[in-house]
Amino acid sequence: MFAIVTIAGQQFKVEEGQKVFVHRLDAKEGDKVTFEEVHLIDNDGKVNLGKPTVKGAKINATVMGHLKGDKVLVFKKKRRKGYKKKNGHRQSFTQIQIDGIAG
Repeated sequence: MFAIVTIAGQQFKVEEGQKVFVHRLDAKEGDKVTFEEVHLIDNDGKVNLGKPTVKGAKINATVMGHLKGDKVLVFKKKRRKGYKKKNGHRQSFTQIQIDGIAG
């Protein structure tokens, strides 16, 4: 059984017991969260497709922790002009574990 759900603006294919890294959520470590924007549920070949979401469907999850991703360096340069600019970015993520798919 799997579902396609929108979490923090991105769509994920999730299954029960799966751990997923999503963009930072406003929840503490150990909190239970539910996501109600479920677009598709597949239950052993029986597909329930929403228009645009499946009514009454929920995804229950537990927040495992917060962390940062790898550093991405952005370097800009224009040759022969003396222009150099270096910038870095680390994205904040939240790890969640899918507890159940209801719907």
